[in-house]
Amino acid sequence: MSWKIIEKYRRLLEQEEGSTPKRRGGKLTVCLVYPNRYSVAMSNLGFQAVHALLNAEPDILCERAFLPDPDDLREYRRSGTSLLSLESQEPLSSFDIVAFSVSFESDYLNIPVIFDLASIPALAAERTASHPLVMGGGAALFLNPEPVADFMDFICVGEAEAILPPLLDRIRSEGTGDRGSFLAGAAALPGIYVPSLYEMEYDGPRVVSRRALCGAPEQVARSWMADPDGRATVSEILTPGTEFSGMYLVEVSRGCGRGCRFCAAGFIYHPYRQRSIEAVKAAVAEGLTYRRKIGLVGAAVSDFREIGDLCRHILAEGGAVSVSSLRIDRLDEGMIEVLKASGHKTVALAPEGGSQRIRDLINKNLTEEQILAACDLLIGHDILNLKLYFIIGLPTETMDDLEEMALLVGKIRERVIAAAKKNKRLGDIILSVNPFVPKPFTPFQWCGMEEVPSLEKKLKYLQQSIGKLSNVRLIAESPKDAYLQALLSRGDRRLSKFLLRAAELGSWKRGAREFDVNTDLLVHRSMPIDEMLPWGVITSAGADRLRREYLKAFSPQ
Repeated sequence: MSWKIIEKYRRLLEQEEGSTPKRRGGKLTVCLVYPNRYSVAMSNLGFQAVHALLNAEPDILCERAFLPDPDDLREYRRSGTSLLSLESQEPLSSFDIVAFSVSFESDYLNIPVIFDLASIPALAAERTASHPLVMGGGAALFLNPEPVADFMDFICVGEAEAILPPLLDRIRSEGTGDRGSFLAGAAALPGIYVPSLYEMEYDGPRVVSRRALCGAPEQVARSWMADPDGRATVSEILTPGTEFSGMYLVEVSRGCGRGCRFCAAGFIYHPYRQRSIEAVKAAVAEGLTYRRKIGLVGAAVSDFREIGDLCRHILAEGGAVSVSSLRIDRLDEGMIEVLKASGHKTVALAPEGGSQRIRDLINKNLTEEQILAACDLLIGHDILNLKLYFIIGLPTETMDDLEEMALLVGKIRERVIAAAKKNKRLGDIILSVNPFVPKPFTPFQWCGMEEVPSLEKKLKYLQQSIGKLSNVRLIAESPKDAYLQALLSRGDRRLSKFLLRAAELGSWKRGAREFDVNTDLLVHRSMPIDEMLPWGVITSAGADRLRREYLKAFSPQ
């Protein structure tokens, strides 16, 4: 065992605030694993919420584990140490349950690495009663769990607040000793998907049949928290070296009521729920004992009905407010003054579509006049640094749409430069441009992703037409990285072999070349609306709405 690793973990624990580690001895031990680095994991509010939920149970001990940093990974390999939990530095293999919390599809690549480090067979079919049960949850897994389904004994489809209580009750009453019996019973619980109880048949890139076994339901319904005030979702543990180390995070709402056709948040977290102002203020009061800055979290923070009242309250209590981005059509002078008083020098806005036609296609419900008016409002309040989010490669997009985007950015730049000269200080525009990746459970789930060379050509055009302008900086996600995300978003259960091979080779691109399914077809193919979807084992109350919105988007106006 490596003392170097153990000493590092102890130093990390000493730096943490807000959580008192439990002592070992719980009737059920769980290691909650985030398949990325500590700094990324501890910036994730969902991961922290699940850790707190489990440790709130008196008979459960929940510890944490992460993908080691590169130096630590080399030390693990050199010393032959099995992957350890953070709190007690015990091997993952010694826990009753290993629970993966996965927010992003790209982290699927790290799951086989973690199994290897922990000396636990990656495939559920190869594990025995001597191994921990392996469960999974998180946003990526209730979008499309199939690429990692063969790794998991069971998967939580939906929100932990709704799923964990009945699951834990069953574990307490029935135990997990007889794995087959436990999984068969667990499959009857709300939001529990047991992949081994389903057989799939494929033809090329298509799923042609799915059969439930042993009385498992034909589909698993996503579970969601009915009472948004039932439990606060906040920073349970504060630690330096993370993205949000200087602030205390408070979730104000879950989901989004806007219905943008490319965005999963409004559909997988449906219905849109807002916490009460009283509950949020109570969470803020707790947060201000740890940090001056309060980070308000939600897919649609500026749609929170009492957002103005809340922000003024935080300022009055001596705090400051941070938000990731704001709805262009919800900006007002009061909100901008709060942001200025909180020290914001940059505000992020998300037009998403570069042209009016594309914004209408994606149901963004924003006009150019609204975008420019929002920029004028910010600039008029001396906020001269703007970050603008755009998506390229959306269905039906042409170069004409990109030209309109370039013209829009030019108009915004002129306003920033004029105000900067008047105020005798610099103002900058950052364009964050990302390729469109079709996501399950959105109206665009049937659409294919645009091919990489075409996206690279579009990015080159934007770089030449916008990126070289003074006061403008363009940052973009690599189309090849977006290709991987699309593959893991749209893929089926056969991808487990690809993930295992990619981990062995240390390269997903090499793994894809050796894969016996055409990955280009999985990524770029548009699916007929009546085709069985890889993620179709999950059902949602909004399935008919997805079809309606898809047909509406592409029907002649």
